[in-house]
Amino acid sequence: MVQAYILIQTEVGKASTVAEAISKIPGVIQAEDVTGPYDVIVRAQADTVDELGRMVVAKIQQVDGITRTLTCPVVHL
Repeated sequence: MVQAYILIQTEVGKASTVAEAISKIPGVIQAEDVTGPYDVIVRAQADTVDELGRMVVAKIQQVDGITRTLTCPVVHL
């Protein structure tokens, strides 16, 4: 199982709607709107890195109102 934090920038005033829409995507553990340089932070999981990448590109980035994403895979050192 691969997990990652996905940091999302949205259009002005869209953070809450984006977080709500993303929270319904299978594989998303948590989606919260936050303050700072990013508007929404998502924790997601998938079986492989490839599946995680497909989720980000094909599902998360397609949500209306998103302008940019940054995916940060969780590592266990």
